Parts: sequence; structure tokens; C-alpha cells
Amino acid sequence: MEWMEFLTIVVFVFAIVMLVAGIFTAYFGSGKSRRVGAALLIVGLLIGVLWAYLVGWSSIALFADVAAWDVMRSAVIYLVAAVVGALAAVGIFLVAVMKS
Repeated sequence: MEWMEFLTIVVFVFAIVMLVAGIFTAYFGSGKSRRVGAALLIVGLLIGVLWAYLVGWSSIALFADVAAWDVMRSAVIYLVAAVVGALAAVGIFLVAVMKS
């Protein structure tokens, strides 16, 4: 069920980004944009909670095979490793360019 693990990461990241975007838009926006921010916040929260329920506590066979916490832990580790590697490469590139 590797595609379900991929889909779990996509849905959880989507929900987290919607939550953060909603918080920032509702806090820093004015008028209509505050309502849009609140809607983004609610949509992100609903999607995240629904997917967490489906992969964590649901008895539906399609979702029950996903180990959500293990998938998310692995995703965070891979993301941090990718960012560290990219920053190291950019740092070395900048030092090389600045010294030449």
C-alpha cells in the first residue's frame, strides 16, 4: 500500500498548510480576507481530522493498512534530511563562488 502512504503524506501536508495559511490570513487580513482565512482554517482542520480518523481509527480495510504515525515520522525525517543536504550544497556553492 505504498500509494496510500504517499496519499497520507499529501493529505496531511495539505491540511497543515491550509491550517497555517488560514491562521496567517485570518490574523493579518482585513474584511473579506479574514473570512477566507477562517474558511481555510476550517477546511484544513476538517480534512486533517477526517483523514486522521480514517487511517487511525477506521475499520475500512483500505485505510487500516496505513501506519500513519510511522509514515509521518519518516516523512519528517526525509524532509529534514533533504533540507539539510540542500542547505549544505548551497553553502558550499556560495563559499566557492565568493572565494573565486
